Amino acid sequence: MHSDPTAAVSATFAANRAVGVVTFDVQSRDGVTRRGALHEAGSLRVRFPSPEQQGLSAVFVNTAGGVAGGDRFDISIAAGPRSRLTVTTAAAEKVYRSQGSGRDSEAQLNITLRAEDGAHLAWLPQETILFDRARIARRIDIDLAETASLLLCEIVVFGRAAMGERMMQGCFTDRWRLRRGGKLLFAETIRLDGDVGAKLARPAVADGGVAIGTALIVPGDEALVERIREASAQFGGEVGISAWNGFALARFCAQDAARLRADMMTVLGRASPSALPRLWLQ
Repeated sequence: MHSDPTAAVSATFAANRAVGVVTFDVQSRDGVTRRGALHEAGSLRVRFPSPEQQGLSAVFVNTAGGVAGGDRFDISIAAGPRSRLTVTTAAAEKVYRSQGSGRDSEAQLNITLRAEDGAHLAWLPQETILFDRARIARRIDIDLAETASLLLCEIVVFGRAAMGERMMQGCFTDRWRLRRGGKLLFAETIRLDGDVGAKLARPAVADGGVAIGTALIVPGDEALVERIREASAQFGGEVGISAWNGFALARFCAQDAARLRADMMTVLGRASPSALPRLWLQ
């Protein structure tokens, strides 16, 4: 009986898929935020670099060195009452070319964030870079108490323009859900599939931009929107911001990642008095 070489390749590919899980919570004790229970598995790790006077910082590290098709990463974070937590990543996350074209060839990233009464949670990872033929599906679920606050940003870069690289083919699916006090306030799903480069070139999509970003700010109102718009002369790319349902949403699009990152830093600096993670400033 002859072995099936295609099946052998598929089995080898499946055996080398990376899996990472991190679940942890933080609690406020006597006005100081401290780490609670922590569970880590696979190639995903989280580190708490230094003690702080009130809040706590967490840094995610992917020891797999990047994300490939079929990998799966699950993150669950809970901020207890009156705690303060800022989360970032040690470096930009790179999503490499997938060997397949179906659902099983997509990398899966599932993020669950919860903040209880009076807690402040800042989810500020560095950018995600998609290589040509990358395939990834990301899901972000956020559950806030009525008095909790949130500062969240995500930057996606379609190829490394400085290296002459662009993502032309592939798949990117991004599903966000925000609940506050148990009520759904914001729901959005974005999907770019197939000829991604051509779609990004369309004026109604990105008009040739290769970097996009979103910042979600809770609470957010028109006063915050106006404060951010005062900095519009500093923006190097396209930035739009609006507020409704008690939160603010900023959209970013730029011709390169560095320009978008600078715009995001300007918006985040005006949205929150808290300092950005030091890793953002290096």
